[in-house]
Amino acid sequence: MKFELKAPYSPRGDQPRAIKELCKGLNNDERFITLLGVTGSGKTFTMASVAERLQRPVLVISPNKTLVAQLYREFKEFFPENRVELFISYYDYYQPEAYIPAKDLYIEKDAQINDVLSRMRVSALKSVLTRKDVIVVASVSAIYASGDPRDFQNLNIELEVGDVIKRQDLARKLSAIQYSRSEDVSVGGVFHMKGDVFEIYPPYEDYGLRFYFFDDEIERIVSIDPLNRNKIEEFDKVIIYPAKEFVTTEEKISRAIKEIEHELGEQVRKFEREGKYLEAQRLKQRTMYDIEMLTTLGYCSGIENYSRFFDNRHPGDPPYTLLDYFNKEEFIVFIDESHIGVPQIRAMYKGDHSRKKSLVEYGFRIPSAFDNRPLTYEEFLEKTGQIVFVSATPTNYELSVSERVAEQLIRPTGLIDPKVEVRATDHQVDDFIDEMKTIKSRGERAIATVLTKKSAEMLSTYLNEVGVKSEYLHSELGAVERVEVLKKLRDGTVDVVVGVNLLREGLDLPEVSLVAIMDADREGFLRSETTLVQTIGRAARNVNGKVLLYADHITGSMRRAIRETNRRRAKQMIFNKEHNITPESIVKPLYESIFAEYSDKDKEEKAKNEYVGGILALKESLDTEEYLAVLEEEMLRAASELRYEDAAVLRDEMRSVKNGTRK
Repeated sequence: MKFELKAPYSPRGDQPRAIKELCKGLNNDERFITLLGVTGSGKTFTMASVAERLQRPVLVISPNKTLVAQLYREFKEFFPENRVELFISYYDYYQPEAYIPAKDLYIEKDAQINDVLSRMRVSALKSVLTRKDVIVVASVSAIYASGDPRDFQNLNIELEVGDVIKRQDLARKLSAIQYSRSEDVSVGGVFHMKGDVFEIYPPYEDYGLRFYFFDDEIERIVSIDPLNRNKIEEFDKVIIYPAKEFVTTEEKISRAIKEIEHELGEQVRKFEREGKYLEAQRLKQRTMYDIEMLTTLGYCSGIENYSRFFDNRHPGDPPYTLLDYFNKEEFIVFIDESHIGVPQIRAMYKGDHSRKKSLVEYGFRIPSAFDNRPLTYEEFLEKTGQIVFVSATPTNYELSVSERVAEQLIRPTGLIDPKVEVRATDHQVDDFIDEMKTIKSRGERAIATVLTKKSAEMLSTYLNEVGVKSEYLHSELGAVERVEVLKKLRDGTVDVVVGVNLLREGLDLPEVSLVAIMDADREGFLRSETTLVQTIGRAARNVNGKVLLYADHITGSMRRAIRETNRRRAKQMIFNKEHNITPESIVKPLYESIFAEYSDKDKEEKAKNEYVGGILALKESLDTEEYLAVLEEEMLRAASELRYEDAAVLRDEMRSVKNGTRK
């Protein structure tokens, strides 16, 4: 089946030129291309148009779940007849296994798998293997280990009318590829038998399959509605793919056990030579228990740490990931918000390796654990073909490696970038409140950015006291709560949202006509050129868009951000005048989050500060200089990935240590 884009409009503004440029570069086999598109210019529609014109599979990687959800919904609307899939982490909550030597503290892995997300991942893998008209919208999970694509494809079950197979044998085959026997058909990945009828509910389909038997012969195969069990369609032949992304065979399990035993023996002997008898005993006891579980059940807790043996990989070889399911020569990768996405992909390997190092050195895991890991950036490039970086503020890296830069500065709506005014910090809050009265009279909303979480809470409280309905948004709110706050802003329940990092969600907020950046002259990662340009863009979806930079002097970052915004405004105004276009605000319906129905707020609350918590936990095991060095390195990394709330926490910890107030 071919991609068929369904939209109530055709390309406008800079979209036709950008689409043409991207298609030209991709057809010329150019490896890297950048789509420099301003906020609200319809970059998703441009990507969709490229997919339709080139008829090639597409992988879109986005830096967080909220943006992934937004893109997934938009692509689903553009391609209702094609396969649009979601691929993100299937954990509601995930606490990785870790060991803190200074405290002799072992932290066991704790995780809660979301069955809905797990099924969506399987659906994505199956679609990539079986169709060309597929778009997968993924998070950084795309570079983490998945099952061997050869196993996923080869272990399928083909069933045809006229086949002779005992129902008990079919049940055993299904169990081997992770299907379970159950009467509850709502969960997918299950089967059940009743008399001469055998039903299978694949996790990647929205229907079930019913097989009618006469003795041991399949007489009919029909698809059925899981709710009312009514027939939908009749088939002569079907292929049943695995219910989970990780599947294997008894032969591979037996081989893996032998290799685990061999590596265990080598590591135990190494510890004993070094006089580390406690570590040797610990490793032997833990690993032998895993081997016993694998022998009897074919599974053990932490089985992913032995994935190299199941995949028949050599030490150091990259794991199989979603990327291996695609044909490298065919698919196109779009890295959305690439100024965040590229540094994020680069950072994953180092963080994972550093955590595993303690586990291996102190006898909690054999060295194969290192090979259950995300890809390095270099491996990511090896497994992909053509890449399009998509950003309003691409970094020097994206621009320098790209053979072509397609600019998309003109919006389809004719909207121009907002006016930027610099105002003194004296009475900045009172001035902002006066501006709020004006925009409230027009039924519009505002966002304000401050430098600390405490400032966000204080300003929000004060605004409520003076009659401006306000809520704050910062890292202590879970992802679902953040989405709820933004929904309140859009539907008018609140007039303004105050936050530290208001770039995290992508913030597609057409009702916002005013953006206030408090203390804009405080040079740093929260007020860098990239951050300022991105934050200014939050007001670019409303015809009355205006940005206030409260500052007592103009910094280099402010000057460059204002210059770039004015450059874009000038081009946009000239285009509108030449084409007699009157700008109009973007109109966008309110949607429920696709994660709302199955998110676990308590688990999410527990998980959200894992990253910072892990860094701060190091203070007990490092001396002050080492601790400060780690804090600075991680702060800069977080800032480079635009995770400003994390960076701000680490910055504050650095200050407290330097001032002698370390707790």
